[in-house]
Amino acid sequence: MAVPADFTILDITGKFTMNKSLSGDTDTILYLQGVSWIKRKAIQYGTITLFIKHYKDEDSVEHVDIDQTITGGLAGTREERILTWAERSHEDHLFGAVVGKSRRVQVSELPVEEAFLTKDWTTDTVEHGVIQSYVNSDTPKSGTTWIANQTWGMEKVNDERRYCRHVKFTGPKGEDIESRLVYDYLGPL
Repeated sequence: MAVPADFTILDITGKFTMNKSLSGDTDTILYLQGVSWIKRKAIQYGTITLFIKHYKDEDSVEHVDIDQTITGGLAGTREERILTWAERSHEDHLFGAVVGKSRRVQVSELPVEEAFLTKDWTTDTVEHGVIQSYVNSDTPKSGTTWIANQTWGMEKVNDERRYCRHVKFTGPKGEDIESRLVYDYLGPL
């Protein structure tokens, strides 16, 4: 389901499910991140729902808090993004030890070699800037090495305005995977 016409990257608060028929492959990325076969199958067959709260704190710093649930008995994750581009360590039951940073950034400021992260966004997303999430494994703690560089925004998919994420993933052996995740809007929180 499309987002409302006035829904923008300036406030992505709402409930969403991943539309697996419109999204790219995630199983290979999860495998390269070290996610077990059983968990990958639960994700493949379950419904992934995001509960997103996007707000500014008393210092006008943007936050994006995401509670994720997965049907099929697999516990979801909680993401607390602070859009300051400061690194934060996190221990995630699905992805292990990670280090991440997030920010709002103009697509023109992203490196040319990251073209996949910059294309197909709506005019208003380009105007306001995408949300960039850069997460890598904490190799000394996790025993693996990977990078998930994402941009989030609105995109036209099959003539519908959708919340999407572009993922540029680099695996342990230099694997380079680009995948678009498309979400159905379920309504406000």
